[in-house]
Amino acid sequence: MSKLFVVGLGPGNSENITIGADDALKNSDIIVGYSVYVDLVKDRYPGNEFLSTPMTKETDRCQMALDKALEGKNVSMICSGDSGIYGMAALVYELRGEKKEPEIKVLAGLTAAASGGAVLGAPLTHDFAVISLSDRLTPWEKIEARLEAAAKADFAIAIYNPASHGRPDHIKKACDILLRHLPKDRICGVVRNIGRDGESSRILSLEELRDAEIDMFCTVFIGNEMTKVIGGKMVTPRGYKNV
Repeated sequence: MSKLFVVGLGPGNSENITIGADDALKNSDIIVGYSVYVDLVKDRYPGNEFLSTPMTKETDRCQMALDKALEGKNVSMICSGDSGIYGMAALVYELRGEKKEPEIKVLAGLTAAASGGAVLGAPLTHDFAVISLSDRLTPWEKIEARLEAAAKADFAIAIYNPASHGRPDHIKKACDILLRHLPKDRICGVVRNIGRDGESSRILSLEELRDAEIDMFCTVFIGNEMTKVIGGKMVTPRGYKNV
């Protein structure tokens, strides 16, 4: 039986792709993905056939992968980061429904909360929440409620999709919500182009974050009340010294 692998690429650089993901891609006849992600791996797997769709065509992309697998091909559907965290794994299962074929195998990848956190230091050592600011599929009212809840519970927060050309002010709106509950000097971090050329990071306050230049290539981190800067790194202790 042919297989459909749903593969998380991590940030996209070769050293952060898991061995299992690399094996799946090498053993696939076809690799399907968003055009930007296909460009990240094309040179690494020259023997494969590549199919891509543009942004907002996620359903078409997943259906294409399922159809090719049903034709007897081994197929990899690639996602940035992790395949199940804002990735295509759930949609692939939804489209296949209760059918048994093709066989689906989900392969985890390094999500931006982990890879970006490592660049900053250790901002997520204690309980944390991951929240996307994209309101293309989630109503802003629900995003606002989740930000409020995370702030009230003193979670460290990793923010995905903080801004884009179509919603340049979403990170400002998010900071205004968080500032209702958190102090202006709450430690925050931003990582841009994680694991890719031009990677950069900075540590700043929540007040500074509100007016910082943030784009779609950034992942944002909000510390909890225990977060501190140690040796220039953003660190959220878990409390081991007190045990």
